Amino acid sequence: MDDQAVIVFASFRPIAGKESELHDLLSWMVGHTRAEPGCERYDLYRKQGEGDTFHLLERYRDTEALEAHRASDHYVEYRRQVADLLQEPIDVLVLDGLDIGR
Repeated sequence: MDDQAVIVFASFRPIAGKESELHDLLSWMVGHTRAEPGCERYDLYRKQGEGDTFHLLERYRDTEALEAHRASDHYVEYRRQVADLLQEPIDVLVLDGLDIGR
């Protein structure tokens, strides 16, 4: 595949009573990450019928853009805070695109 984009899908299950804090932190990340030059998409979702499960769909221009994201000050701060809000580790999938619409 010629596309160098990197797709990340991450799922978050908050500790009971921490849903609002997690939502606020993830929303804060949306604003900061969308401003990164290598970020092509950074969207926050909630599964219908499961208001306590959050998902991020991320698309970066290439591996270097993802690495820059992970090295950013806002990502480091997010990682410092997020573990205390979760009932289990973040489920992260890094995906290769096979048939992607534009």
